[in-house]
Amino acid sequence: MIAVLNVHERTLPAPQEAVGALIDSLGCDNDRLWPPDWPPVRFERPLAVGVRGGHGPVRYVVSHYVPGHWVRFRFTGPRGFRGFHEFSVERLDQGRTVLRNTLVLRPQGVRWLGWLLFFRPLHDAAFQHSLDCAERALTGRVARPVRWSRYVRLLRAATARLAPRWAV
Repeated sequence: MIAVLNVHERTLPAPQEAVGALIDSLGCDNDRLWPPDWPPVRFERPLAVGVRGGHGPVRYVVSHYVPGHWVRFRFTGPRGFRGFHEFSVERLDQGRTVLRNTLVLRPQGVRWLGWLLFFRPLHDAAFQHSLDCAERALTGRVARPVRWSRYVRLLRAATARLAPRWAV
């Protein structure tokens, strides 16, 4: 079975503790990591191992969590998607930290087509946008904001009316 490895990362001019705090804010009222104009990340209760949640049509359970350092989400939906995505921080030095999102996915059968045509473009845009949110939260600005392709804008417009059905 072939697996997808998809990594987005950004070096941020901030200490590891400040970047790690962004991960800890995921799904909270003061979430500073997830982009506000995407289907929100929601959890059934505060971030902890075993908590179920999701964003848009994507569902997962928190399988690992080290506050301020790392959180991994194991996919539970959509059907046919096996794998995980995670946020992690890596301290480079006192003032620089890498924030990384890693996705490992094994789409089953025709789910490959869904990954290639629908989920991947939206995943890439959303997680690049989340890195913009992190940079803005830590520095007050974004040096090179992500730009969405026409295809991503088309997908977002086409799925906009489905968003109310995706509440966790």
